[in-house]
Amino acid sequence: MTVKQICISMANQPGQLAKVSELMGEAGVNIIALFVTTSTPAGEGLLYFVPDNPDKAANILASQGLEAKINEVIAAETPHHAGGLLAVLNPLKRAGVNLEYLYPAIQTGEATILILGVGPQQIGQAVEALKKDWIRLFGEELYNM
Repeated sequence: MTVKQICISMANQPGQLAKVSELMGEAGVNIIALFVTTSTPAGEGLLYFVPDNPDKAANILASQGLEAKINEVIAAETPHHAGGLLAVLNPLKRAGVNLEYLYPAIQTGEATILILGVGPQQIGQAVEALKKDWIRLFGEELYNM
C-alpha cells in the first residue's frame, strides 16, 4: 500500500516554492505533505511532495518546464506521543530496511501520518514489515483526507 510522491529540482532562490504552490493552487491540486531541501551537491533545491492528484500535478509541472519525477512512498500512521516514532522505525530496522527520509503529512490529536521514503527495491519489504506490526498504512484514501 503506497502513495505517489513528486520530486522536482529547482533553483535555490526566493519565490521558487511559492511558484509551485501557486501552480498547484490555481489547478485545484492540494499538497498533502511536503519536504524541501537545499543541501544537494549542486546547491539546487529539491521539493518532495504528495499531492491529492499526482498525475495532474506532474502534468502541470511539466507544462511549466519542470521535470517531475513520480515515485512510490509509504504513508504510515505513528502514535503522537514520546517515543511514538519507534512504532514505525523498529519494524523497518528489524526487517533490514534502510529509511532514506521521512516527513510528516497529516496530524490528528492522537496520531501523525508520516511519509516514508525507502529504496524502490525495498518498498514491498517495508510495507510487509509495517503491516506485520499492525501499523496503519494509507493508499489513495490519503488523497481525500
